[in-house]
Amino acid sequence: MTWRRWVLAAGAAAVVAIVVAAVVVVRGGSAPEQPRASGSAIEDPGTVASRFLLAFARGDADAAGALTDAPREASVVLADVRRGLAPVSVSARLGQVTPGAARAGAAFQVTWTIGAGQVWSYDNTLDLVSAGGRWVVHWSPAVVHPRLRAGQLLAVHTRAGRNAVVDRNGRPLLTWQAAGPQVVEPQAAPLLMPALQRAVSGRSQGGWSVVTTDADGAVQDTLFGQGDVEVAPLTTTLSLPTQTAAQKAVDSASSPAMLVAIQPSTGDLLAVAQNAAAGPDPKALNGLYAPGSTFKIATAAALLESGAATADTIADCPATAQIGQRTIDNDDQFSYPPLPLHSAFAHSCNTTFAQLASTLPADALADAAGELGLNADFTIPGITTEAGKVVAADSGAEQVESAIGQGTVQASPFGLALMAATVAHGDEVTPRLWQELATEVNTGYRAPGRAVIAGLRTMMREVVTGGTATGLRGNGTVYGKTGTAQFGDGSRANGWFAGYRDDVAFAVLLLGADSSKPAVTVSSAFLSGLG
Repeated sequence: MTWRRWVLAAGAAAVVAIVVAAVVVVRGGSAPEQPRASGSAIEDPGTVASRFLLAFARGDADAAGALTDAPREASVVLADVRRGLAPVSVSARLGQVTPGAARAGAAFQVTWTIGAGQVWSYDNTLDLVSAGGRWVVHWSPAVVHPRLRAGQLLAVHTRAGRNAVVDRNGRPLLTWQAAGPQVVEPQAAPLLMPALQRAVSGRSQGGWSVVTTDADGAVQDTLFGQGDVEVAPLTTTLSLPTQTAAQKAVDSASSPAMLVAIQPSTGDLLAVAQNAAAGPDPKALNGLYAPGSTFKIATAAALLESGAATADTIADCPATAQIGQRTIDNDDQFSYPPLPLHSAFAHSCNTTFAQLASTLPADALADAAGELGLNADFTIPGITTEAGKVVAADSGAEQVESAIGQGTVQASPFGLALMAATVAHGDEVTPRLWQELATEVNTGYRAPGRAVIAGLRTMMREVVTGGTATGLRGNGTVYGKTGTAQFGDGSRANGWFAGYRDDVAFAVLLLGADSSKPAVTVSSAFLSGLG
């Protein structure tokens, strides 16, 4: 918040246009020769009024005060007004003078130029009295403005310094400054700060008002205003502690890393983070990549929903499986004797899921992915998101590849965090970045039934307790799925982890990590940072 008292900068030239009996007396920075009352050495009321307004506009409080019937009080108040407001310039124009034997009146208009585009004009009157053989201005604070009272000060109230955006706990992220909304903590959420600025910049920035205050600065009255001054800050769903933990976690990675965290119960985006190696573009929100074995969450959902298998169905897990024209391998050619589906999920048996998925209808995987939010589409003010793209298979080979998150299947870290949030919540989730600005659902989705959700939760928990993500066993009750997805010529792979703990769902992607283990390590660092 900025309070500027009315001060005329030293040496600033004030132009006062004063009309007395239809004669323009002043236009310039120095006092002109003043007219005298006809046939008398005593200055007439109009002349005194013009001299007072000239001194007032120039900021000469002593000279103006000397032309009143309370010189000391007037000069103190006028000086306080100037020190408080700091106008760029002031002009005053004398209007109709109403003469009288012992009292006279003079109308005038004053214009204060506070800054660029900030101009305040109003009409007022002077009460002049004949005292001690001369005319003087009868002093009261109302001489400055009709509603100014004894003991009050004038101030300009602007939005500068006020919060523009706060996090979910009320901690400031952006404040209003002369140049618009500025970042309070540049490293708090570097990826999202431009988006937050864009979202809030559309709100009125030019709000200002002139107010009266008491000696302690409490507002008594608003005399003038333009635009919105008392604008409540926008509240983002981001949590600074969660965002800080996410940023530290991705910064600890040696390869390009991204992390998105969503609160399953509300859909609130809690954190969006990328390290410098991942670049400035918000790939965490809309970059599409093959999800690898994290997509087995959707494949498992399709199997459970179709009745093709249950979590306890015994299935083969050979090192290699030939399915039609497609050869599927497990990472490092591991194999297991026939085992329950939940164990095949925990150990990420590609061959198991590829074989079972090959028996499903062509649209089964796309439908299951849709039920987990991967084909949903949202318009979230300030950011652009893309969850994923999963379409019905055109061939048996494509179906097999899709089952293990390769081929045409694509997802973003945002999309996989949404998928994990859906499992955690047990219902569809609408992501949002703002408490005041609604997310528009362009393409919605409906989550799988309770039995499927329960099965997925059981399998995702086993991934941590005895599967490919045992590195997270020390981080509390964590559910999730690892993934490794080849790209390019197949010689390199990205590493994934998607899961949740309590009311925080998240997805981690490390580009070119060639294993899911670094993603698990970053996930552990993130959860440790949350406490």
